[in-house]
Amino acid sequence: MDYLDKVLEKVKEWARKLIEAILGPEVQPEGELIPIPVKDPQRR
Repeated sequence: MDYLDKVLEKVKEWARKLIEAILGPEVQPEGELIPIPVKDPQRR
């Protein structure tokens, strides 16, 4: 069974590479922006 698992893993890897070659790389979600507090002195 270990041999079959290795073969299936290789087939999955080749299929992923083939799909990436045809459709382009996987779209990764944009990172969420983190608000940064800024000290804003009040002028009077």
